[in-house]
Amino acid sequence: MERIHGMLGRRSLMQIAVAGGLGVAIDALNSVSGSIPPAYAGETETIGPDAALKKLLEGNQRFMQQKREYPHQAQQRLQEVAQAQHPVVTVLSCADSRVPPELIFDQGIGDLFDVRIAGNIVTPESLGSVEYAAALLHTPLVLVLGHERCGAVTAAVQNGTLPGQIGTFVRAIAPAIARIKKESLDPVEDLVVANVRYQVEKLRQDSPLLVDLEKSGKLKIVGGRYDLDTGKVTLVT
Repeated sequence: MERIHGMLGRRSLMQIAVAGGLGVAIDALNSVSGSIPPAYAGETETIGPDAALKKLLEGNQRFMQQKREYPHQAQQRLQEVAQAQHPVVTVLSCADSRVPPELIFDQGIGDLFDVRIAGNIVTPESLGSVEYAAALLHTPLVLVLGHERCGAVTAAVQNGTLPGQIGTFVRAIAPAIARIKKESLDPVEDLVVANVRYQVEKLRQDSPLLVDLEKSGKLKIVGGRYDLDTGKVTLVT
């Protein structure tokens, strides 16, 4: 059976999940070491998906209005999360330097589980990270966050030759291009939104673990778009 640093490999975990359900998969993962790893120890914050989303959007409102509270950023917080983490939201966002999740949502250390990659795309690695947070850290909300004037999306629209491995994220966005109108007046903006929707669907299509959690009501997956000019996050439905 596949193992990574003493833990079950993601592929094996997925196979277990499909065969026996999410609970069996997590039990199997924990049984490898005989106990829950330190990162998962302790009690998690009791909060549901809707409350987590409300908390996130309220933080964004504070950011926009310049009324930030800077929560969980004192020395005491370092001690509280030094041995265990219990983030409330997993954010799959673009690696763009202008879109730092903790700042735009007015959150602090240990509040968000950040998965950042150009184009906020679902790859095996980013998906595994989201699954890790949702299934083992029990984050009740996953937000796929795109943003205005995304460079990765712009590259996908232009479809030019790119050096190195830059073209990999363009190819990951390309399937969403078919979802925008050919006569679009702003193909980059339209593709930003279409790509968020596409990546949300990819999470569900590629992860029985996440689907199982959604069906149980323990998890919600949503999409959002960040406005670089105003700092506002708008949900994408």
